[in-house]
Amino acid sequence: MIDVLRSEWTKIRSVRSTMWTLGTAGVLMLALGVLGAVAVTGQSGAKEGLELVGTSLSGLSFASLALAALGVLVISGEYRTGAIRTTLTAVPWRLGLLTGKVVVFAAVAFVVSTAASFGAFFASQVIFAREGLSVALTEPGVFRAVVGAGLYLTASGLFGLALGALIRHTPGAIVTAIALIMVLPTMTVMLPDEWGRVVRDHFTSNAGIRITEVNPVGGLAPWTGFAVYLGWIAVTLVLAAVLLKKRDA
Repeated sequence: MIDVLRSEWTKIRSVRSTMWTLGTAGVLMLALGVLGAVAVTGQSGAKEGLELVGTSLSGLSFASLALAALGVLVISGEYRTGAIRTTLTAVPWRLGLLTGKVVVFAAVAFVVSTAASFGAFFASQVIFAREGLSVALTEPGVFRAVVGAGLYLTASGLFGLALGALIRHTPGAIVTAIALIMVLPTMTVMLPDEWGRVVRDHFTSNAGIRITEVNPVGGLAPWTGFAVYLGWIAVTLVLAAVLLKKRDA
């Protein structure tokens, strides 16, 4: 298993598109967080009750798509080039191969995502501080929200990886990831009655992003919502693992 992990680490760090996509996610988090802070401090009138942490993490939605796309590419790229045949010849234990990809990708994505989250938070707080609006990490829910942003981005990347393993087609998997992470979750607000609320609260990123909210109102608790999001990812990974064993390369 150590050889599998080492091999996957070599693949990730040696592919230029991987580094560019990781960098894009980090830049989106930092840039959009700072832009949000600048926009807020430029507004006139009272700013009491403003969700400062949420503004700092304004880049979450776009960064999550970048991580999801990267997750797709980690495995679908090998199917596109045919390199998956060589990989499976070297590592015939298919579940071990998928596990190695998940572990290495999760570790890299978490480090980068968490660093980007803290970077966006601190950069935004510098801007807020000029208006006397800064918030400390030690305040209730703040540290959990910032770390949670890193966890949420990592989970979104794993969702993309699971979809890439399941669909094995890069454009199709990326479109599906965008639909499940950004498009469909926003459309669930149109569902009526109590069952609509339940679906909305438990639908993919609607549930996962709760961990990034400092003062969540209604719906699932932060860690409960994140657990639900992980459940979606786990089911997708299990389906991908089953088909990986059954299908030809």
